[in-house]
Amino acid sequence: MSKPKLRIGLIGTGFMGKAHVFGFTSAPRVFVLPCDLELHTVADITDDAAARAARTLGFSNATSDWRTIIADPEIDLVSITAPNALHKEMSLAAIAAGKHVYCEKPLAPMAADALEMTLAAEAKGVKTQVGFNYLCNPMLALARDMIAAGELGEIRGYRGLHAEDYMADANGPYGFRHDPAGGGALADIGSHALASAEFLCGPITRVMGDVVTMISERPDGKGGRKAVTVDDVGRAFLRFENGATGSIEGNWIATGRKMQHDFEVYGTKGALAFSQEHFNVLNYFSTADAKGRQGFRRIEAGPDHAPYGLFCVAAGHQIGFNDLKAIEVAGYINAIAGKAPEPFNFRKGLRIQTLVETIQQSSQQQSWLDVT
Repeated sequence: MSKPKLRIGLIGTGFMGKAHVFGFTSAPRVFVLPCDLELHTVADITDDAAARAARTLGFSNATSDWRTIIADPEIDLVSITAPNALHKEMSLAAIAAGKHVYCEKPLAPMAADALEMTLAAEAKGVKTQVGFNYLCNPMLALARDMIAAGELGEIRGYRGLHAEDYMADANGPYGFRHDPAGGGALADIGSHALASAEFLCGPITRVMGDVVTMISERPDGKGGRKAVTVDDVGRAFLRFENGATGSIEGNWIATGRKMQHDFEVYGTKGALAFSQEHFNVLNYFSTADAKGRQGFRRIEAGPDHAPYGLFCVAAGHQIGFNDLKAIEVAGYINAIAGKAPEPFNFRKGLRIQTLVETIQQSSQQQSWLDVT
């Protein structure tokens, strides 16, 4: 018996656009999905760019107008990887047309916009997904299971960090991430640190933020320079609902760092340490180990950590970044088919944007704020 088809329209073909395509093409070859996925139409900034993308990525159709994807009755799912400031308009149009929406983070520049998008999707009954694929790592699932099972005891502290250096050069050009309508390090990558913090330790209830612009202007591409007002570094002290305290940082000028999405969790019985730079490893410390034998032990990802075994039958051989996207896609497709809850829907994306805004407001007011 043939499966129903789910026809996909992709808007944007940069880094994350390609990552979405890798997820759509890999997931059916790794997981047993309830639908067959068809790469229907891709939209890019010009007809030539869209045609090249269609040939390279395997789409049947191409367009320079993203609205063509929205208007096409054959397309069931709209994948949005365009600049952040465009997410709201594109998502609301797709929702109004009754299409499922897979949008890269941040969901929207403002929490009010994210709320409007969330309410529209829930009212229409479409399924949504926000791209937080680092949460799909089997090692993060293991960490959360160990915390929930009490293996670390009472959780006392958390430290989270997402640091990269792609904005470290002060002579790098002004881009869409520097636009106040869609940029800033805290929203762009600090959002990952916040998502991981709540994924592992539960709700954050209070924050004290410090949001800093270190590079105040950048080349505008026209021979001049343009003022930058968004943050290069965003930090916050945190209070969790479970009584733990902690901190997070989002930093896109961290010289030498390419992908430092790290966390440390401290409990009364043990601790965990993780780095995305070696994301097939989770380090675990237990106070139950004998004196003189204590230290962080290395847990290597392997088939015992689902769904690693679907990608590779041997432990220690490692899965990669695009495999996490395939895991994310598989979860989302199962949600669309009614087989599982939405893994990280617009409401969860709204939650992250609410945290970001509260930290920004806290920094402006120089005071602790409750997260509402």
